[in-house]
Amino acid sequence: MPRLSEVLSALDALWPPERAESWDAVGTVCGDPDADVTTVLFAVDPVQEIADEAVKLGAQLIVTHHPLYLRGTTTVAATTFKGRVVHTLIKRDIALHVAHTNADTADPGVSDALADALGLRVVRPLVPDATDASGRRGLGRICELDHPLPLRDFAAQAAAHLPATAQGIRVAGDPDALVRTVAVSGGSGDSLFDQVRSAGVDAFLTADLRHHPVSEARETSPLALIDAAHWATEWPWCEQAAAQLDEISDRNGWGLRTHVSRTVTDPWTAHHSSPGAPN
Repeated sequence: MPRLSEVLSALDALWPPERAESWDAVGTVCGDPDADVTTVLFAVDPVQEIADEAVKLGAQLIVTHHPLYLRGTTTVAATTFKGRVVHTLIKRDIALHVAHTNADTADPGVSDALADALGLRVVRPLVPDATDASGRRGLGRICELDHPLPLRDFAAQAAAHLPATAQGIRVAGDPDALVRTVAVSGGSGDSLFDQVRSAGVDAFLTADLRHHPVSEARETSPLALIDAAHWATEWPWCEQAAAQLDEISDRNGWGLRTHVSRTVTDPWTAHHSSPGAPN
């Protein structure tokens, strides 16, 4: 049975905190380094539902993709929802560890997991990490389909293979246009339009696409855009990360039990198409 400090060292080797963006808040939020760990829960969001799930599961560690305190705080009072999460975790001796932008650019990383969920072949990073001589790390991924598909069919395939959310999939582009190559980026991706256009791909699948960047992108190129729910594009990483920790546990004889939360923490709860809206 490993101590928390040993598990955290293994996680930091997978996703070194120094590779996170300067604005990010990664690493261990709470937890006793000397505590024993038998069960680990992976999730996207460190919200109360996930904390309660960890309590029911008997987990000693939660690993999330999103930070709890991205912009810092002056209080962990239980009168705030984030403070209540902290109180729940500490009372139950549950540690919280975050891998965010350091997991986005890892090899494998968040976008590799997204590409795998969509059945795509990864060719290279969309935005390579200049410090990686192998050329495998970086933000986003350029991918290929095994067989070209019309945009409407590729979007339907994405909707079927990603976790179900109220938003589903939104598409901008000619439904009949053939898709052979795709750029993917888990999470918010409309800051990457310049790199995506430079890559010359047929489509870009990401999340949180906004009106003006999409409108401008559509006016300046034939690039098709597929907008999925933020949570859905990052959830596949949880399965990938759990499998990576399983391998480490087996190698070290730790006997850890890893679980991936199926709780949908996407904040949107319903979707209604306008009457007469295009399919």
